[in-house]
Amino acid sequence: MTTAGMIIEEPSFLRKWSGYHNLEFLYTIRNKNDKQYLYSVMKKVGLDPTLKKPVGKYSLGMRQRLAIAQAIMENPDILILDEPMNGLDKKGVDEMRKLFLQLKNENKLIILASHNREDIDLLCDEVYEMENGELTRLA
Repeated sequence: MTTAGMIIEEPSFLRKWSGYHNLEFLYTIRNKNDKQYLYSVMKKVGLDPTLKKPVGKYSLGMRQRLAIAQAIMENPDILILDEPMNGLDKKGVDEMRKLFLQLKNENKLIILASHNREDIDLLCDEVYEMENGELTRLA
């Protein structure tokens, strides 16, 4: 079975819960319960899994990192990422680019929607442009 993880423009989280508890809630829906694995996913995206701060008090960059953790936590075959660098500082962008390249090297199919030409040049093998409802493959 092929699985997919995705980041949408504005992911919804339970704002009064910590980042870890948000991920844990979604993870246990599928009868999974590996706390150390969830810790490792959060660390992979640069978040502290022991942080008790509610997601409602996270910065935009922290919420974006949590969205990336949510997208990758079930080791999907396909990642659909809509502006995944949104809200990240320079260091965060560099870290997520490295993570996406690592996932690409693990043969994950990554579909990336971005306006950032540098992200496109670094991360994409094939590039398409959507304009006025028309999809065109670029060189």
